[in-house]
Amino acid sequence: MSAHATTPSAAPDPATDTFVALRNLLFTVAYEMLGSAADAEDVLQETWLRWIKVDMAQVTDRRAYLVRITTRQALNRLRTLKRRKEAYVGPWLPEPMLTAPDVAEDVELTERVSMAMMLVLESLTPTERAVFVLREVFDVEYGEIAEAVGKTPAAVRQIAHRARRHVDARRPRRAASPRETRAALESFRRALETGDPQDLLDVLAPDVVLLSDGGGVKRAAVRPVVGADKVVRFYLGGTAKAAATITTSPTLLNGSPALLVRVDGDIDGIMAIHVEDTRITGLYYVRNPEKLTRVETETALTLR
Repeated sequence: MSAHATTPSAAPDPATDTFVALRNLLFTVAYEMLGSAADAEDVLQETWLRWIKVDMAQVTDRRAYLVRITTRQALNRLRTLKRRKEAYVGPWLPEPMLTAPDVAEDVELTERVSMAMMLVLESLTPTERAVFVLREVFDVEYGEIAEAVGKTPAAVRQIAHRARRHVDARRPRRAASPRETRAALESFRRALETGDPQDLLDVLAPDVVLLSDGGGVKRAAVRPVVGADKVVRFYLGGTAKAAATITTSPTLLNGSPALLVRVDGDIDGIMAIHVEDTRITGLYYVRNPEKLTRVETETALTLR
């Protein structure tokens, strides 16, 4: 994953060079803690403003120092986001991130940043999430994590154990291979195009769950839609009401194959899926315009 905000424009110096070299890492730390690219960018800006005030001569490990600043700023923002999410209309889904094809072939990375896994991380407390991301994802030492979250190393070990157990109990049972996911997505796409209820039922698991995020701006289910029959009825009912041309195109979202949905040529949303045993068990449809800004920008750039 990468960030595209403007990098600091000052003349090259150790502080700038280090920040630029580690920017993608810091962005990924912030994004996996927050589930929001826009907020992750803000965290990086705050990190930079603090970093340029640091005396480089006093810093023995610049990577650890920057990760510590980023983590603290992300924790502050995560607590604010938690309050914002409590007042959110309908299900809250992470802001989607378009990813490169090589990322989609990395099964471990794909599972780590998938919509399904990001939603599991939402169930952790802010400190648990920070500890889990730093330890399990980036293999940061307990002592460094302790400095970042303001706890003792012993307390961090306990938090890490608790968070790992919590995540293991809720994480998807088995991540499908990229090939299996692509095959299920293509079957789903064809079923959407034909509008045949049976074709849709054939690709959906009986206990499939649909989460749609309209943010109170776009039409979406305010609660999870559970069960293949209900999901099919919800989709077919929505398309029947739409007096417009709906098209889909494959893309890569958070490391996994996904569908970009357009209505009359304009991006309406992005659909991610989770696949187990060749059938779709999770559908995640982001329609909130605020969460599609990055996708729209990057999609436009690829079309130039």
